[in-house]
Amino acid sequence: MEREQLLSMGFPDDLASQALAATGGKSILKATEWILGRNKSDSQTPDENPNSSPSPSPFQPKLDRFFHFQSKPSNPPQIQKQHCDTPSLPSPPSKRLRLEAENSPHQPLSERMRPRTVDDVVGQDHLLSHKSLLRSAIDSNRLPSIILWGPPGTGKTSIAKAIVNSSSQPSSYRFVSLSAVTAGVKDVRDVVEEARKIKVSKNMNSKRTLLFVDEVHRFNKSQQDSFLPVIEDGSIVFIGATTENPSFHLITPLLSRCRVLTLNPLQPSHVASLLNRAVADTGRGLAWSVGGASIEVSDDAIDFLSSHCDGDARVALNALEISAVTAAARVPIKQSVCKVEEKEHGENLVENNGVGSSQVTTVTLDDAKEALQSKHLAYDKAGEEHYNLISALHKSMRGSDADASIYWLARMLEGGEEPLYIARRLIRFASEDVGLADPIALVQAVACCQACHFLGMPECNVNLAQCVAYLALAPKSVSVYRAILAAQEVVRESVGQNEGVPLHLRNAPTKLMKELGYGKGYIYPPDNPSSSTQNYLPPSLQGYKFLN
Repeated sequence: MEREQLLSMGFPDDLASQALAATGGKSILKATEWILGRNKSDSQTPDENPNSSPSPSPFQPKLDRFFHFQSKPSNPPQIQKQHCDTPSLPSPPSKRLRLEAENSPHQPLSERMRPRTVDDVVGQDHLLSHKSLLRSAIDSNRLPSIILWGPPGTGKTSIAKAIVNSSSQPSSYRFVSLSAVTAGVKDVRDVVEEARKIKVSKNMNSKRTLLFVDEVHRFNKSQQDSFLPVIEDGSIVFIGATTENPSFHLITPLLSRCRVLTLNPLQPSHVASLLNRAVADTGRGLAWSVGGASIEVSDDAIDFLSSHCDGDARVALNALEISAVTAAARVPIKQSVCKVEEKEHGENLVENNGVGSSQVTTVTLDDAKEALQSKHLAYDKAGEEHYNLISALHKSMRGSDADASIYWLARMLEGGEEPLYIARRLIRFASEDVGLADPIALVQAVACCQACHFLGMPECNVNLAQCVAYLALAPKSVSVYRAILAAQEVVRESVGQNEGVPLHLRNAPTKLMKELGYGKGYIYPPDNPSSSTQNYLPPSLQGYKFLN
């Protein structure tokens, strides 16, 4: 495979074999560098003046295309216009198309299009407006430690990376990034120790360490504890990102040292602006994903992706990239004429008169639907959204809104929630909120749970909907719920030991127990239906009302 690629670049067979043997035969890039280095050294003779410039080695046209985004030769040779004997790879349609050095050619579109400064961030104006806490801290170069909490794809990582470039003194920060998914105790310890060394170095030009920890909620208590002293003494500026509720997943001392900033889900208009930005950016945007071909995206496709990604910009951008690749696959690569034009700064740029310049790839609504497959729903069966949705369902049924109740039920089912979990919650609701106002509600809920157990999804969706509608429309009574809570509170707060059962309420199965007075004075209600003088509560609670 490597030998065939070298031959396709125009190298002789024997030279390709020598390069692969010298470099181990595993890397086409190393083999090509070996050949170029060999050609450069062979072009000089012992009699050459060492101060003179060596003549440049001839560039192959195919090799020039291969290295077009890998490197820029210091003295690029002039290439005459020539006809390529093989179909050329898609190449940039304009002089402006240039992937920047820090971007890998394998990076997804969502990574390449990350905002460079906080001014490029969309949808979080409440955090980044000019009078906001965070923006003021950035402008004054006095950044506090913060926790960024929000749904996936809303800009937590992007904001953290953009802060360094947006600072009034960008060189004053040393940016270090860790992911709690892959980092361990040793990684945390190394960063903390390095930050401490920099702090005590007494170098006036030393940088403050800005430590960004993605998915910080995955760190355990001891790992979170390790950040406390260096945040406390200012050795690091800590920025944590989490999709989970910090109140439940982060330790209180860490929250005490950081400001929690909440990010909002992106609105369709925000996502649409990001998609249009990716289409328009010829340097690192959508054109790079299809090898530099001219590309257009229909408004219908933009609207569909922006409204079906559930506020997740990452989902929308990656789906747009897949759409573009799908659309580009329909356009055949034609045999083309390669030419070189002189750039304003003396650089040569290969342009393609075939796919790149004359043919335009159009991303349609069908391409977008094929890429996204189904509407993306932000739902985590063990996380924040799980509890948010079950709460919405419960409160909608309590408010007797059957339409809203069925909607929230559908959200949970489409998000992949276990139907038996929902059924168990409905059983609880039948007694807690409907109670004695309609005792049949509990029968309905238990029957629904059995139906879900027998059928499973997707057939049991109608059983759940029927039960949800019944409970929402049923009369409500919380008297039983409040009664048991009140009784439990009395039991817990009783001074000293709880009173024993009154003797007349005790059974007396033995002679000794009868002699001790067990059961003495008990009035049997079936024989005395009009008797209302008998007391059943302990003496200290006589007349106490739990059920109203």
